[in-house]
Amino acid sequence: MAANLFGKLASDTLGLSDIGKIIAPSDFDKVDGDDYIMHEDGEKIFFVIKSKSDEYVFTNYGLLHVDGASAMSKKRTVKRHDFCYETVSGVTLETAGTIDADVEIKFHFNEMPFSIDVDKKQLEILKDLYKALLEISRIQRMNYQRVQDGAEGLKMANDAISRSSITGDAAQVVKNLTDFNFNWMVDLRKTHNNRDFSETFKKYINN
Repeated sequence: MAANLFGKLASDTLGLSDIGKIIAPSDFDKVDGDDYIMHEDGEKIFFVIKSKSDEYVFTNYGLLHVDGASAMSKKRTVKRHDFCYETVSGVTLETAGTIDADVEIKFHFNEMPFSIDVDKKQLEILKDLYKALLEISRIQRMNYQRVQDGAEGLKMANDAISRSSITGDAAQVVKNLTDFNFNWMVDLRKTHNNRDFSETFKKYINN
C-alpha cells in the first residue's frame, strides 16, 4: 500500500501520470481532435479533456476520442460516438480524497465504458460536464420512451384495422397501410432522436 502510494506521488511529481487536464476554449483549435470535427456540418467543440495519451472532445454531436496507445507513442486511433446513434448512461462523478491528485468522471456510450481522471483542481469545471451528460442521458431516455409509446399506439391501431373488413383493392389497402406505418415510424424517430445537443451544453457549460 505504502509502495503504491509512493509510486503514485512520484509519478505525479515527475509528470508521468495520465491525469487529464481540461482545456480552455481558447485552445480548442490546438487539440488533435479539432482536425476530425465535422465543422462543415455545424459540429462545435464544447468541452475537451486531454491527458498525455488521450483526448476526449465533447461536441454538440457526441464524443470524439483520440485514443493513444501510450504517452511515448505518436500512434493515435480516432473513435466517434454520436448522440443520435448511441445513448449516454451511468454518468457519475467521483471527487478526490485528501491525498488524491485526481477526480474521475465515468459514463457509458451504449455498452462502451469511459473512466476519465482529471486534475482535482479542475473539479468545479468538470461538474459542468457532469451535469450536461446527465441531462443528455435524461433526454435520450425520455425520447426512447416516446418512440416506444408511439410504436405501441401504432400497433394498437393496426390491430384494430386488421379486425375490420377491407373494402376495395386489398393489395392497395395493404400497400397504403405499409407506407403509412413506415412513414409514421420514420417521423417518430426523427422527432424524438436528438442529433444536436448544443442547447444542453450551452445551458450547463460556460465557454
